[in-house]
Amino acid sequence: MTAMAPARTQPDLSFLLDHTSHALRTRMAAALGEIGLTARMHCVLVHALEEERTQIQLAEIGDMDKTTMVVTVDALEKAGLAERRPSAKDRRARIIAVTEKGAALAATSRRIVDEVHAEALASLTPADRETLLRVLTVLAEGPLETPAETPRPTRRARQ
Repeated sequence: MTAMAPARTQPDLSFLLDHTSHALRTRMAAALGEIGLTARMHCVLVHALEEERTQIQLAEIGDMDKTTMVVTVDALEKAGLAERRPSAKDRRARIIAVTEKGAALAATSRRIVDEVHAEALASLTPADRETLLRVLTVLAEGPLETPAETPRPTRRARQ
Protein backbone atom coordinates (compact mmCIF):
# COMPACT_ATOMS: atom_id res chain seq x y z
CA MET A 1 0.00 0.00 0.00
CA THR A 2 1.39 3.43 -0.90
CA ALA A 3 1.24 6.30 1.52
CA MET A 4 -0.86 9.28 0.59
CA ALA A 5 0.97 12.58 0.47
CA PRO A 6 -0.44 15.09 2.92
CA ALA A 7 -2.73 17.66 1.36
CA ARG A 8 -1.11 21.03 0.80
CA THR A 9 -2.49 23.77 3.00
CA GLN A 10 -0.36 26.60 1.58
CA PRO A 11 0.99 27.42 -1.88
CA ASP A 12 4.57 26.17 -2.41
CA LEU A 13 6.37 29.51 -2.07
CA SER A 14 9.77 27.91 -2.67
CA PHE A 15 8.65 26.44 -5.99
CA LEU A 16 6.95 29.66 -7.11
CA LEU A 17 9.97 31.83 -6.35
CA ASP A 18 12.50 29.31 -7.70
CA HIS A 19 10.60 28.59 -10.90
CA THR A 20 9.90 32.22 -11.78
CA SER A 21 13.47 33.20 -10.88
CA HIS A 22 14.87 30.43 -13.09
CA ALA A 23 12.62 31.40 -16.01
CA LEU A 24 13.58 35.07 -15.66
CA ARG A 25 17.31 34.23 -15.47
CA THR A 26 17.17 32.07 -18.61
CA ARG A 27 15.30 34.78 -20.53
CA MET A 28 17.81 37.37 -19.33
CA ALA A 29 20.74 35.16 -20.31
CA ALA A 30 19.34 34.67 -23.81
CA ALA A 31 18.64 38.38 -24.30
CA LEU A 32 22.04 39.54 -23.01
CA GLY A 33 23.76 36.74 -24.92
CA GLU A 34 22.63 38.37 -28.14
CA ILE A 35 25.02 41.26 -27.43
CA GLY A 36 27.80 39.03 -26.07
CA LEU A 37 27.25 39.62 -22.36
CA THR A 38 26.35 37.44 -19.43
CA ALA A 39 24.19 38.70 -16.56
CA ARG A 40 27.34 38.86 -14.41
CA MET A 41 29.18 40.94 -17.00
CA HIS A 42 26.19 43.29 -17.19
CA CYS A 43 26.11 43.58 -13.40
CA VAL A 44 29.81 44.45 -13.18
CA LEU A 45 29.62 47.02 -15.97
CA VAL A 46 26.56 48.79 -14.63
CA HIS A 47 27.75 48.95 -11.03
CA ALA A 48 31.32 49.91 -11.96
CA LEU A 49 29.89 52.86 -13.91
CA GLU A 50 27.95 54.14 -10.89
CA GLU A 51 31.05 54.96 -8.85
CA GLU A 52 34.64 53.86 -8.31
CA ARG A 53 34.44 50.30 -6.99
CA THR A 54 36.95 47.55 -6.33
CA GLN A 55 36.62 44.03 -7.60
CA ILE A 56 35.67 42.90 -4.07
CA GLN A 57 32.90 45.51 -3.81
CA LEU A 58 31.52 44.52 -7.21
CA ALA A 59 31.64 40.83 -6.27
CA GLU A 60 29.56 41.58 -3.16
CA ILE A 61 27.00 43.55 -5.17
CA GLY A 62 26.73 40.77 -7.75
CA ASP A 63 26.77 37.97 -5.16
CA MET A 64 29.82 36.40 -6.82
CA ASP A 65 32.67 34.49 -5.24
CA LYS A 66 36.24 35.65 -5.89
CA THR A 67 36.93 33.09 -8.62
CA THR A 68 33.76 33.94 -10.55
CA MET A 69 34.52 37.64 -10.24
CA VAL A 70 38.07 37.20 -11.57
CA VAL A 71 36.80 35.19 -14.55
CA THR A 72 34.10 37.81 -15.24
CA VAL A 73 36.53 40.75 -15.12
CA ASP A 74 39.04 38.83 -17.24
CA ALA A 75 36.32 38.35 -19.89
CA LEU A 76 35.40 42.06 -19.74
CA GLU A 77 39.05 43.04 -20.15
CA LYS A 78 39.56 40.62 -23.03
CA ALA A 79 36.53 42.13 -24.79
CA GLY A 80 37.85 45.67 -24.22
CA LEU A 81 34.87 46.58 -22.02
CA ALA A 82 36.65 47.19 -18.69
CA GLU A 83 40.09 47.30 -17.15
CA ARG A 84 41.70 47.07 -13.75
CA ARG A 85 43.23 50.40 -12.65
CA PRO A 86 44.71 51.86 -9.48
CA SER A 87 42.13 53.62 -7.33
CA ALA A 88 42.20 57.41 -7.17
CA LYS A 89 41.02 57.16 -3.54
CA ASP A 90 43.39 54.46 -2.25
CA ARG A 91 46.75 53.76 -3.90
CA ARG A 92 46.72 50.19 -2.55
CA ALA A 93 43.37 49.32 -4.15
CA ARG A 94 42.57 48.51 -7.75
CA ILE A 95 39.23 49.37 -9.27
CA ILE A 96 37.31 48.11 -12.28
CA ALA A 97 37.07 50.93 -14.80
CA VAL A 98 34.63 50.69 -17.69
CA THR A 99 35.92 51.68 -21.11
CA GLU A 100 33.94 53.83 -23.56
CA LYS A 101 33.05 50.67 -25.47
CA GLY A 102 31.93 49.07 -22.20
CA ALA A 103 29.82 52.10 -21.24
CA ALA A 104 28.03 52.03 -24.60
CA LEU A 105 27.36 48.30 -24.26
CA ALA A 106 26.18 48.79 -20.65
CA ALA A 107 23.60 51.33 -21.87
CA THR A 108 22.35 48.76 -24.38
CA SER A 109 22.34 45.97 -21.80
CA ARG A 110 20.40 48.14 -19.33
CA ARG A 111 17.70 48.66 -21.98
CA ILE A 112 17.61 44.90 -22.61
CA VAL A 113 17.28 44.14 -18.89
CA ASP A 114 14.47 46.69 -18.58
CA GLU A 115 12.69 45.10 -21.58
CA VAL A 116 12.99 41.58 -20.14
CA HIS A 117 11.62 42.81 -16.81
CA ALA A 118 8.76 44.66 -18.54
CA GLU A 119 7.88 41.54 -20.56
CA ALA A 120 7.88 39.42 -17.39
CA LEU A 121 5.45 41.81 -15.72
CA ALA A 122 3.34 42.60 -18.78
CA SER A 123 0.56 40.16 -17.93
CA LEU A 124 -0.07 41.90 -14.60
CA THR A 125 -2.23 44.96 -14.12
CA PRO A 126 -0.31 48.08 -13.07
CA ALA A 127 -1.68 47.70 -9.54
CA ASP A 128 -0.62 44.03 -9.37
CA ARG A 129 2.87 44.94 -10.68
CA GLU A 130 3.25 47.58 -8.00
CA THR A 131 2.02 45.17 -5.31
CA LEU A 132 4.30 42.33 -6.44
CA LEU A 133 7.39 44.54 -6.51
CA ARG A 134 6.52 46.13 -3.16
CA VAL A 135 5.96 42.75 -1.47
CA LEU A 136 9.10 41.18 -2.95
CA THR A 137 11.08 44.20 -1.76
CA VAL A 138 9.64 43.81 1.75
CA LEU A 139 10.70 40.13 1.76
CA ALA A 140 14.15 40.83 0.27
CA GLU A 141 14.85 43.61 2.76
CA GLY A 142 13.21 41.85 5.70
CA PRO A 143 12.73 38.20 6.59
CA LEU A 144 14.55 36.84 3.51
CA GLU A 145 17.40 39.36 3.45
CA THR A 146 19.98 36.99 4.88
CA PRO A 147 20.34 33.28 4.14
CA ALA A 148 20.25 30.99 7.17
CA GLU A 149 23.51 29.69 8.58
CA THR A 150 23.66 25.96 7.93
CA PRO A 151 26.24 23.37 8.92
CA ARG A 152 26.36 22.09 5.34
CA PRO A 153 26.62 24.54 2.44
CA THR A 154 23.50 24.67 0.31
CA ARG A 155 23.74 24.86 -3.43
CA ARG A 156 21.98 27.87 -4.89
CA ALA A 157 19.37 26.68 -7.32
CA ARG A 158 19.94 27.03 -11.04
CA GLN A 159 22.66 29.67 -10.96
